[in-house]
Amino acid sequence: MSASEEIWILGINMTKFGKHPDLDAVDLAANAAIAALADGGVTMGDIGVVAAGNLLGNGAASGQNILKQIGQTGVPIYNVSNACATGATALRTVVMAIRAGETDMGLAIGVEKLSGVGLLGPGGQGNADAPWEPKGRYGAVGGIDGRLGTQAMPGVFAQVGMEYLHTYGHTDVSVFARISQKNHQHSTLNPLAAYNKAMTYDQIVNDVMISYPNTRPMCSANCDGAAAAVLVSGTKLKTLSLEQRRRAVKISASVLTSDPYQEACQVLPDVNTLTRNAAKIAYEQAGVGPQDLDLVELHDCFATAELVHYDNLMLCDPGDAVAFFESGAPWRDGSTPVNVSGGLQSKGHPISATGIANVWEICHHLRDEAGDRQIKGAKVGLAHVIGLGSACGVHILEKSAV
Repeated sequence: MSASEEIWILGINMTKFGKHPDLDAVDLAANAAIAALADGGVTMGDIGVVAAGNLLGNGAASGQNILKQIGQTGVPIYNVSNACATGATALRTVVMAIRAGETDMGLAIGVEKLSGVGLLGPGGQGNADAPWEPKGRYGAVGGIDGRLGTQAMPGVFAQVGMEYLHTYGHTDVSVFARISQKNHQHSTLNPLAAYNKAMTYDQIVNDVMISYPNTRPMCSANCDGAAAAVLVSGTKLKTLSLEQRRRAVKISASVLTSDPYQEACQVLPDVNTLTRNAAKIAYEQAGVGPQDLDLVELHDCFATAELVHYDNLMLCDPGDAVAFFESGAPWRDGSTPVNVSGGLQSKGHPISATGIANVWEICHHLRDEAGDRQIKGAKVGLAHVIGLGSACGVHILEKSAV
């Protein structure tokens, strides 16, 4: 088996995102994994490798504990942690194992228990009122969070969005709330989203301000959830049933990037460069361009993030993200539908599950199984996630020709 070996998604599933007080992370992951195996028409006995992603479970949701629930077969397990790109990294891990010839089928899992966690940001800041004492790796740097900037996620991405507007001469911040309005409207057709409620522009802008211009509805919803996918080599897929081959979705590109060095990103994370790099590599791998995409699920952790990623994923010309949105292109009935699932702002964002859940959404449209929100005739889709630190995962998926 070589690097040219095709990789396909055979089965995929996600739990409903939201609050699951009676289920722990292992329960959620096991439910998603069992359903993904059933969706692909296979069992744990067919799986040769597992990659399990979890960030906040302190090891409680490790792959080994998940397999105690779904079948301990002795296969290698890779426990993955890569910020918000954890799920995409789990997928990438299985892709690499199959391409390396270690197995012809693998299982990727992402799970998180996040409901009630609140705003995610830096830990260990200590008492802001106490005298500063230098210590640790960054001991030469004073505690400046909240004084000269922020490491809290809403603030970071608020700065990213406002920087984009300033760079390209825009002054109207209403575009961010209108992006959020789009995603909340899209969520009404997604029964697995944490929130299925449409919101008006006025409701969004008049809600609680989290970090200007992001109000509460413009922020991703911390919630519980899991997603899992069964991946198979093209060679193995040819031996399976016609129905399995018909529903399989080709992974035409699987890309993971990190930050190239630049002095500025030591202060404010640069979510743009590594995303644009990942997109460029993915389009080259897949042999397609942005114009060929029938839908996109991108990492709208905040409304401000969605705007800049229109540009980073080359859905528009550089600097034209506002015009791209104003054209209506990213709406469900537009030329390049973006986040028809409702996005992270409505579907929810159980961190490690998101990378696989975005792929789940694309797969359902390519299989013509997306119900009321189906993008008619969808053949090619792109799933994108980014985790600060930073890591960016991009997968391009194609409909089976069977």
